[in-house]
Amino acid sequence: MMWFDREHPDVVFGDCRSETLTVTDRSRGNASGTRTIRIDPDTLLDFRAMPYPDGSFNLVAFDPPHLIHAGPRSWLAAKYGRLSDNWRDDLRQGFAECFRVLANNGVLVFKWNETQVKVREVLALTPHAPLFGHTSGKRAGTHWLVFMKPSCPETPR
Repeated sequence: MMWFDREHPDVVFGDCRSETLTVTDRSRGNASGTRTIRIDPDTLLDFRAMPYPDGSFNLVAFDPPHLIHAGPRSWLAAKYGRLSDNWRDDLRQGFAECFRVLANNGVLVFKWNETQVKVREVLALTPHAPLFGHTSGKRAGTHWLVFMKPSCPETPR
């Protein structure tokens, strides 16, 4: 949803799901009460164990699920996914994988909506500190954070 051109030859869209779902959505006067979403990644993958060699990418966009509570047939759960009961370990492994597949001086763009889990709780799961960021959305709950993989090992923060 964040890409302007997902068909760009340098973009690889990965997700653990490949499916078309029709889910409940009564927002914005939706008369049918349902909405269909198609999740069609280029590569099926688990962000905790990506199938790429170390240093494969100069840029990684990491937009993991951010919901703990969402109905099983809800639009939000279908669109964004849900965190597992082990979400802290999942996100810790996800950050580690993002930095592993990044080239030295590569950039990680991380998107997080803190509706249910505060961004500070998530940032505690990685030893890397973001360089800068920005909040957006109607309630300024979505955080866009930018990290850079150091060219040499750093001391954890």
